[in-house]
Amino acid sequence: MSKPAPPRRDEYKAFYPIDTRWSDNDIYGHVNNVTYYAYFDSAANRYLIEEGGLDINEGSIVGYVVSSGCEYYAPVAYPQALEAGLRVDRLGNSSVQYGLAIFKRGECEAVASGHFVHVFVERAADKSVPVPPALRRALEKIQA
Repeated sequence: MSKPAPPRRDEYKAFYPIDTRWSDNDIYGHVNNVTYYAYFDSAANRYLIEEGGLDINEGSIVGYVVSSGCEYYAPVAYPQALEAGLRVDRLGNSSVQYGLAIFKRGECEAVASGHFVHVFVERAADKSVPVPPALRRALEKIQA
């Protein structure tokens, strides 16, 4: 089975630095596969907080991850400096699918790429709601 070429930096709209930690490495000496999901989650939520005004502590609307996936292209290890690239692949009424990629800082090809879907939910009722206007505007800015 042949793997597609890694995504390139110019396919993403927003970037966030990632400082790897010693604990990110696994027994095989590279960043563990599950850690990439934490990188993805941090990048998307940072964007929502900084650009869309999401209040993760007190806000009535929250985003729940309902689906995710990741492809790995090259290993990285602590203390490698990384960057997360972010874009919106699909923006629905109450959900968004992000496209994400992890790059060695300053490099053009991703070492991993993936996606996840947030469904926006009214916290108290635990029911999905339309993407709030401020978040929608922010997400539209990074739509692929």
